[in-house]
Amino acid sequence: MKYLILFCALLAIPAQALELNGSFKQGGLVVGQVEPGAQVQLNGEAIEVAANGAFVIGFARDAKPSATLTVITGGKTDFQKLTIAKQNYKIQRIDGLPSRKVTPNPADVARIKADNAQIWKVRVSMNADTRFLSGFQWPVTGPISGVFGSQRILNGKPKSPHNGVDIAAPRGSTIVTPADGVVALVHQDMFYTGKTVMIDHGMGLTTVYAHMDDVSVIEGQVLIQGDSIGTVGKTGRATGPHLHWGMTWKSTHLDPMLAAGPMSKAEAKQ
Repeated sequence: MKYLILFCALLAIPAQALELNGSFKQGGLVVGQVEPGAQVQLNGEAIEVAANGAFVIGFARDAKPSATLTVITGGKTDFQKLTIAKQNYKIQRIDGLPSRKVTPNPADVARIKADNAQIWKVRVSMNADTRFLSGFQWPVTGPISGVFGSQRILNGKPKSPHNGVDIAAPRGSTIVTPADGVVALVHQDMFYTGKTVMIDHGMGLTTVYAHMDDVSVIEGQVLIQGDSIGTVGKTGRATGPHLHWGMTWKSTHLDPMLAAGPMSKAEAKQ
């Protein structure tokens, strides 16, 4: 099966100064390139730059309409204003979930906190690799059953916005890594996400794969785009088999659909 790899060049400045490729929308991922040794700031905050000059930035679900990127090279400072397009988010209602998965008891809350601590330990780490330069493809294809940023109402109770994309696929469908990376976490039974895998793509960019039926990788394993990491399931809080695919730049949730690009009509109907 062929997957679509897409990094739209929406803004480009001469290569010797700055190049930016990605999606300048709320939830968008952007990959940048500067001269090795240059410093980069986003809205005044320092951004980690790899030895080869590559870096990553991302825009949150509710990012403001503009941002300022600063590049300092050899004592020269350049400013670039970035325009961030607004996204319109849907409301998604999901009923029929077990009550404990919507209103956890105290023991469940303790378990959730422990799960979250492991997840955020991965997200705040900083790997200097630039494996994200492989670009991103879909880890599995099929109908989209949940989109990034949508307000979730579970069993009638408003919850936090959805921080990833859900892809409906038959149980046992193969999940592949959408980009080069290193397996940063494997968990066999998280409260909400069930069997869960996290992949570190470098420079603070990580992805998560939830509700899996089977996991076929181990922590520390180096992956090449297209390698199998396991199969689709419905473990954790799920009403049917699907893959929850999340993407985070440090503490900022991003929209994986913007990084991977649209599926073909044939893939989306599988």
